[in-house]
Amino acid sequence: MKLKSQAKNKTATPAAPLARSIAALAALALSCTFAAPAAHAQGGPGSTPGGLALAQQQNCMSCHSVTRTFMGPALRDVASKYAARPEAQTYLAHKIMEGSAGVWGMVPMPANTQLSPGQAAMLASWILTLK
Repeated sequence: MKLKSQAKNKTATPAAPLARSIAALAALALSCTFAAPAAHAQGGPGSTPGGLALAQQQNCMSCHSVTRTFMGPALRDVASKYAARPEAQTYLAHKIMEGSAGVWGMVPMPANTQLSPGQAAMLASWILTLK
């Protein structure tokens, strides 16, 4: 009987490594879910080179996705909403730097004071290519 107990213990999967594996798999699934389309990731036609890279570097993609609403609106939705405005790029650059509240729902967008005006303009230009 003692041998059977030992055999069962050797084949049992410990809970901690399984939980870590599940957490890693969930993190991978989330990163794939919020990834941008390849054309925009590579600076495809109509996109601003480096726009996605800058958005990732500045943690924009922590709250936004290119195609899906997450904590903030999908960037394609932002582009669609403002693309027809003549001053869209300037307006979005200002909103990126100063933050915004109440435009897209209850969750406010914080000010991105770490960005230079040029970086904010680059992000705004890239976002407008996503429509």
